[in-house]
Amino acid sequence: MASTARAGNALATVITPLIKGDGINDTPLPGVSLLCLSRHQVRTPLLYEPSLTIIAQGRKMGYLGDREIYYDPGHYLVQTLPLPFECETYGSPEAPLLGISVRLDPALLSEMVTAMGDTGHNAQAPLPMASVAMTEGMQEAVLRLARTLDVAVECSTMGTARIRDVVFEALKGEQGPALRALVLGHGNYSRIVQVLSKLHTHFADDFSVEQLAAQANMSPSTFHQHFKQITRSSPAQYLKRLRLIKAQQLLLQDNHNVNQAAAAVGYRSVPQFSRDYKRYFGEPPLQHRRQEQALRA
Repeated sequence: MASTARAGNALATVITPLIKGDGINDTPLPGVSLLCLSRHQVRTPLLYEPSLTIIAQGRKMGYLGDREIYYDPGHYLVQTLPLPFECETYGSPEAPLLGISVRLDPALLSEMVTAMGDTGHNAQAPLPMASVAMTEGMQEAVLRLARTLDVAVECSTMGTARIRDVVFEALKGEQGPALRALVLGHGNYSRIVQVLSKLHTHFADDFSVEQLAAQANMSPSTFHQHFKQITRSSPAQYLKRLRLIKAQQLLLQDNHNVNQAAAAVGYRSVPQFSRDYKRYFGEPPLQHRRQEQALRA
């Protein structure tokens, strides 16, 4: 525990001068972002892209269906699929949440999995999102990556190698089988991944369970069972949450109005969209946008 705390402190010391403010801070390395939140954020719906999230200070609690996923300086989050989930963040002005996120690039992941070869089979079903205990190897790899971000020549020459170090450590870890399953394309997990990819590309379209099951080459009942086992929600619930989070992004980041956001994510009824939005986020769309903009001001 003491070594974990020291590693977290070291990482926080390196990234603090690079952070410009609350939220997601871009870095010179594509796919690498710094995280900061100087307040407590109550349980809020989120959507992470496939990534590794390493916390240097503070902590987060993720909720995926009936699962609780805790990550702090002693644990890092492995997100293999872009799943809608809920997250509570613990930070304060005196001790903001600090962290670093590394996007999982499919091409890099495929290259590394192929190079590593067969590392043995894991009897457990892969989890699309899980907290993994921090290892010394991962601590060192993340710290090396963070130290390149503020040195232009090191970032341009060694940045990609530093990212590979971090991904390599994740592939060796407890969630390595879930990462490899994305590449190797075996089993029911891979079939559900293909369906999820289609939903994320065409989230405004309407799909029946029968259509999705046919794509996965499963019967509707078998598909529903495996889909819920992985995502902790039914296909209809998943698509609704995905649409609402996409709509939130349009409202908050792209300044769509409510009608435009509703239409863009596939809603035909704006009143129904507003009701679903309030039920999911706790506030009507316009009120939610005003509150988020006030927090970021």
